[in-house]
Amino acid sequence: MHTVEVEWVSALDRLPKDSDCVMGAITGRYPGDPEGEDAGSRAGEEYWLVLPTYFHSSHVDERTGTLFRDCFVDSDRVVRLPYGGSTPEQVTHWAELPVLPGTSERQILGAGARPALRAALPQAPGLTHDEPDAR
Repeated sequence: MHTVEVEWVSALDRLPKDSDCVMGAITGRYPGDPEGEDAGSRAGEEYWLVLPTYFHSSHVDERTGTLFRDCFVDSDRVVRLPYGGSTPEQVTHWAELPVLPGTSERQILGAGARPALRAALPQAPGLTHDEPDAR
């Protein structure tokens, strides 16, 4: 097992570099009416959770055409501003992603991916043969 230290940075103090993939500490409230049809679910309940996001100094929301500055966007294209912003969900803190096991890299693409996987998981089925990278 590998241990990873995380350094959380307040989104009020400093923001990541443009296009950085980071973990965001997100706060908001589950949608819905806690008294209505969804009573008993988490509807209306507040949360604070961690999600992977990309930081963008400038981003246009494809659904609404709205231009956002200094925002965090997740894989579902949900836009979140730093805490205190106008989005329903906001980022209180962010942290760099840990490096991949056995490397000093956070991302390995293309021809380097399979050798890195073989080095990290030498006994893994399907990674022991010199196969061309799937692309």
